[in-house]
Amino acid sequence: MYTPELAPLGGSLALSAVLAALPLATVFVLLGVFRVKAHWAALSGLATALAVAVAAYGMPVHMALSSASQGAAFGLLPIMWIVLTAIWLHQLTVTSGHFEDLRTCFGMISPDPRIQAVVIAFCFGGLLEALAGFGAPVAITGMMLVAVGFPPLRAAVTVLLANTAPVAFGALGTPIITAGELTGIPYEHIGAVVGRQTPLLAFLVPFLLVLVVDGRRGAREAWPAALVTGAGFAIAQFASANFVSVQLTDIVSSLAGALALVVFLRFWQPRGGEAARQRLVSDATPETPQDAGASHDTGEPQATGASQDTGGVATMTPGRERLGAARITRALFPYLLVVVVFSVVKLWEPLGDALESTDVEIPWPGLYGALTEASGEPSDTTEFSLAWLSTPGSLLLLCGFGVAAGYRMPLRTALSDLASTARSLRLPALAVVGVLALAYVMNQSGQTTTIGTAIAGAGAAFAFLSPVLGWIGVAVTGSDTSANALFAGLQQVAAEKVGLDPALLVAANTSGGVMGKMISPQNLTIAATAVGLVNQEARLLRTTLKWSIGLLLTLCVLVFLQSTVLAWMLP
Repeated sequence: MYTPELAPLGGSLALSAVLAALPLATVFVLLGVFRVKAHWAALSGLATALAVAVAAYGMPVHMALSSASQGAAFGLLPIMWIVLTAIWLHQLTVTSGHFEDLRTCFGMISPDPRIQAVVIAFCFGGLLEALAGFGAPVAITGMMLVAVGFPPLRAAVTVLLANTAPVAFGALGTPIITAGELTGIPYEHIGAVVGRQTPLLAFLVPFLLVLVVDGRRGAREAWPAALVTGAGFAIAQFASANFVSVQLTDIVSSLAGALALVVFLRFWQPRGGEAARQRLVSDATPETPQDAGASHDTGEPQATGASQDTGGVATMTPGRERLGAARITRALFPYLLVVVVFSVVKLWEPLGDALESTDVEIPWPGLYGALTEASGEPSDTTEFSLAWLSTPGSLLLLCGFGVAAGYRMPLRTALSDLASTARSLRLPALAVVGVLALAYVMNQSGQTTTIGTAIAGAGAAFAFLSPVLGWIGVAVTGSDTSANALFAGLQQVAAEKVGLDPALLVAANTSGGVMGKMISPQNLTIAATAVGLVNQEARLLRTTLKWSIGLLLTLCVLVFLQSTVLAWMLP
């Protein structure tokens, strides 16, 4: 039997927390400072976590290795299964010849790349987050931005930044429902509080997107569109989370933001769209064909549609061509099918329950019955759920075969694309597996709890720091649901000890986690792979870290004020 110890270093919580943070520091320093490839950084962090777990926390070697294997299994299914099928789905549009029509469709909304970034990365990405999550929105929207002509690096940064505000309500509110189950606080109440925090982020993100795409000049020229989209998304997110449905919040807010923008563009168009497009191309960093992800022969993804003579950057199209309804439908068919399939499965309970009934619960060898909580109760993290049919990856696979049939593609061609996509994901899969193995070792050995408890010792100032816990949790696991599973109970206990509203801090954990998504090694790998920047996760981390920390500090201030002078904001 193994029970995690809170402060293994002579009872010193501070020293123990520093030691427990070493695996995370290893990953981020190797990625951000030494520019080590993501899979080596992840494996190095895993080795550090195993050493700390065994040497400092006294976790038996066989249990530490078993914990790592459980995390690795979760990294393969559902995480990499989702990424594989999402990239394959998009690749089918390239192979079928509908790729150019897809680019033209978004150009018809506006030929301005700043508007396209808001529509694709923020609105459409938010809709995909509502339905799938687990990296699928980043993978799909990243490839779509490259399809409309974004340089791969700019596309990856844009989609990572956009994949923030929707995350708290992602997968039909799963992070919030999980927090409610673990704390006993009604999830509707937690969702209502989150709905009074994340709308601020949703309002700001479109402004940041146009800034990332075209700098200060772009922000000056396109701010009205960002304002309308952000306001539409934020108002709908608040209203749905508080008065309609936590589960449907992302669907409602994404559609509201997109509709507000489309209507607004009927009366107003930003200046300088053509110049912005030219600047985007001219500012692109030349990349080798391998970095740009263009050839199956190199073993890298070929879902970008980038032209080789532009150094991996797809040639911009003005987007002034008009397509008929039939061609528009065919171009958007893969993504319309995804929306329909996921909506039916998630909202039609009998079907969803039937799929979930096929899940297989596997007591993990070496851990089940041998790992206990500090209270002495058996840990509930030692069963692996093999969701072979209900996972979003399997639904995306179904959509892929539906797309192949709809496009009348030979089955052999579709399967060949699937196989080539799988080959291209070998090293990214190793990175994701390493990160998830690291997360499981840290969680089950007690390292994550040590870090969280140390931060909670800040007393009344914990209201300011509480979002940081969620940020750390998502940075490690890549999942807001996992971050709530780690820290929701701790947030509740800490709030009660310092006399704060537990729902406020549990919600802050959820809201803070969304900023950790853009720096999670898992998500960095997914974004880099999707746009063809294999082994360039370090560049993405250095670029996104400042946005992540800036938005996190904004939320920290908001939560602190909500615990004091802005308490009237809470339901």
